[in-house]
Amino acid sequence: MDYPVRTLQQLRPVLQGFRKSRGLTQAQLAARLGISQQSYAKLEAAPAKASFERIYRILQLLRVELALRPIDQEDPAASRLEW
Repeated sequence: MDYPVRTLQQLRPVLQGFRKSRGLTQAQLAARLGISQQSYAKLEAAPAKASFERIYRILQLLRVELALRPIDQEDPAASRLEW
C-alpha cells in the first residue's frame, strides 16, 4: 500500500504508523539510530526539521521503501506543495 506524503505535516503520522506497525517503541528505534528517546521523540514530532539523511535512515530501519514519482499537474494538491 502506498502512503503519499505531499506536505511535511503528513510525514509525522506516517513515521509513527510504520514504527508502531513494526512493534517498535520510540526508545527502541532511537537505540537503533544511536540517539536518545527524547531526541527521537522531537524528530518524530517535527520531521521537517530533520535532515533527509536522518529520515532516510529511519525509513531503512523501518523497512520502508521510498518511491518518488511526478505529481499529476491536474491534481489540486499539487498547487499547495510546501518546500
